[in-house]
Amino acid sequence: MTTETGEVRTPEPDAPGIMSGMYLWVTIGACALVFLGAFESLAVTTVMPVVSADLGGQRLYALAFAGPLATGVIGMVAAGNWADRRGPTAPLHTAVAAFVAGLLIAGLAPSMEAFVAGRFVQGLGSGGMIVALYVVVARVYPQKRHPAIFAGFAAAWVVPSLIGPTVAAVVTDVWSWHWVFLGVVVLSLAALLMVVPALRGLSGGDVSAPWAFGRLGWAVLAALAVLALNLVGDVPGTGPVLAVAAVVVALIAVRPLAPRGVLRARRGLPTVILVRGLAAGAFIGTQVYLPYLLTDRYALTPTVAGLALTGGALAWSIASTVQGWLGARLPNMTALRIGTAFVLVGIAAVLATTVLQSGALVIAVTWIIAGAGMGLMIPRISALTLALSTPEEHGFNSSALTVADSFGSAMVLAVAGTLFAALATTTDPFTAVFSLSAVIAVAAVILVPRVSHPSARAEVAA
Repeated sequence: MTTETGEVRTPEPDAPGIMSGMYLWVTIGACALVFLGAFESLAVTTVMPVVSADLGGQRLYALAFAGPLATGVIGMVAAGNWADRRGPTAPLHTAVAAFVAGLLIAGLAPSMEAFVAGRFVQGLGSGGMIVALYVVVARVYPQKRHPAIFAGFAAAWVVPSLIGPTVAAVVTDVWSWHWVFLGVVVLSLAALLMVVPALRGLSGGDVSAPWAFGRLGWAVLAALAVLALNLVGDVPGTGPVLAVAAVVVALIAVRPLAPRGVLRARRGLPTVILVRGLAAGAFIGTQVYLPYLLTDRYALTPTVAGLALTGGALAWSIASTVQGWLGARLPNMTALRIGTAFVLVGIAAVLATTVLQSGALVIAVTWIIAGAGMGLMIPRISALTLALSTPEEHGFNSSALTVADSFGSAMVLAVAGTLFAALATTTDPFTAVFSLSAVIAVAAVILVPRVSHPSARAEVAA
């Protein structure tokens, strides 16, 4: 048979499901690791005001959020290179160890400086962990089950958005904010133990592949640029200039971290990764400002405003499950076309509602459409990345995919923050921010047809 990307393959025999006996524990363990990483990234939003007050670290408040995103880029690239050389086992063990170490440092921190240092280590481990898990998927599961396991990963990211803030608040109120971090340590180790049996006997990578020290250097520079993008927007006077400079540096640094042609939208895998970054940036760039809009303009409480995001998160989870159940009956290209269109419709509806000053209920309903679009397309983009990669490229290309998520989101948020600060006293800053996200979503829709390529393999950067 001929795939939609032009590759000729023989039909694959029916394979056991991801929850069958041979895959049950590795599925549960891998999804649990993704869940715990997502929980920490969301739960900290709830406890940070308490942490900051307790440790007297208001001046480092923003850095506690930006730091893990920046160091995560380094972890992604390092784990990808290591996995290509030696297989996913050692990178996964090391990444989980770093994640746990970061949790311990943050949870036991006597000062804000120590807490931020723990967050840096935590982000390094979290970034490496997700890339190593992508390679585990490529080595353990048959290709036809990739959409299903990636749907599980997507659901593991969405569920914390529903329960993470509440659980973190309860733990902080009943015990202490320290246990939001320390309590995850044992769970992380237990999840890793579930995955370990599936890692035994896995073949290594290509030991002749060089250590990409140059690529790691670019990752460090990219991390610094991402960090700067999250910090310079509020600098009086020179903020926009510094933000533009950081964007330029980030774009230069990211080129060696992705397959050739990503920034030029070359057909095939480069466009797959670019669409991932654009979609993530457009979605996150809108979602971050929705609660702000609802509390500022509609005078809703933070709890009620958060319910608007809950609908989108549920739709994401349901759509991920549906596309996994449909499998090959829903072609990847169709899933990407529908998914990007849904994201654009949802963002455009939020923008229109903001301009027309319609009811808050309209925003909550339309955000469900955007969430469904993300749930439909994200697992298929992950599956396509592996399908368009040789086994030796799984680590590098999986790393590039997660880097695209981080860079896409960080850049859009940085530019949106600069726009919001610049227009806050002169016009409607929400309209400007949502317009930016809508333009980026349009770009994602336009580029989807370029995912299809007559060649099944994409050339990667040396």
